[in-house]
Amino acid sequence: MTMACRIAAALLPLGMTCAAGAQDLGTASSAPVAPEATTVVEDGPFFLFADTQISYRYQFPTVSPGIQIQRPDGSFVSRAAPKHILNISHADAWAYGTNFFSLDILKSGSQFPAGTTNAPGSVAAPFFADFGNTEAYGLYRGTLSLNALTGTKAFTVPGLVKEVSLAFGFDANAQNDAFGSKKRDIVGGLNFAFDVPAGFLNLSVQAYKEWNRNGFNLQPDRDQSFDTVPEFELVYNFPLTFTGLPLSLVGFNNIVLPKGRGVSNPAAFAFNPPRGLEFLSRTNLVLDLGKLVYDQPNRVDVFVGFQYWHNKFGNVETATFKGTEEKSFLAGVAFHVF
Repeated sequence: MTMACRIAAALLPLGMTCAAGAQDLGTASSAPVAPEATTVVEDGPFFLFADTQISYRYQFPTVSPGIQIQRPDGSFVSRAAPKHILNISHADAWAYGTNFFSLDILKSGSQFPAGTTNAPGSVAAPFFADFGNTEAYGLYRGTLSLNALTGTKAFTVPGLVKEVSLAFGFDANAQNDAFGSKKRDIVGGLNFAFDVPAGFLNLSVQAYKEWNRNGFNLQPDRDQSFDTVPEFELVYNFPLTFTGLPLSLVGFNNIVLPKGRGVSNPAAFAFNPPRGLEFLSRTNLVLDLGKLVYDQPNRVDVFVGFQYWHNKFGNVETATFKGTEEKSFLAGVAFHVF
């Protein structure tokens, strides 16, 4: 199996750990790893590797910016809620690079209710349902190998960097809560695949541009356009062969630099403070259950993980604004379907 195939195969566990929804991912996502320089072969299948996976995961406790509880002493604390998440993800590798797509459907507990600031609600008096909100979040990440495009090894640093690739992608979501997020973002830059003994370690250095919607703003400020800022995506997958089990440590770290307010009208500044530096980290321990139980690898995986999120969606915590720091556990199962 070529380097591109091995890397693309490892992206599917990342579909479980990285490709979460806006409530579970926000601006962060799992960038496919750049393939090692690949010799283009005229004959043979177009895709060197392809895999599609369906998974379910449970995550708790999660938080949401601005959703909070006031204590008897007048102070505020974040309100927590569980999430049930269904995901379908696809990864493939071809002669010049990789593709990764993920779609999450996220169902929140009733602590994060569905709602709207449109009729029958309003900005001053939102309508809230007695059930949790639902969100759909999709993302795409792709790479193009500079070695493959140029037919050289010019973008390899032996012992340090296996490959440098062009990296690009987008995210989009829709959510039926009062905020009514309609996030759209694009990313583009370079991906560096580091030379590690086993598994992979990749860093994408990219420009990040986001558009969104804030249902608590009045027009024309309801539609937001944030500044273009640097963004960093570190993705890794390391097999834990020393355990004697088909275990892997899979995860990512994402940093989005402060992206502004999203609005230019000074009258709206009070309710749209500047966003801070956003940091999201998630690590999963993935067990290939199919290989362990009946020697059929890449069929069924189970996983547990931990997520830490600082300044969720860029929101900065204050004494009266909570729900911006998340520490949560997750567990789930994934099936490779084709």
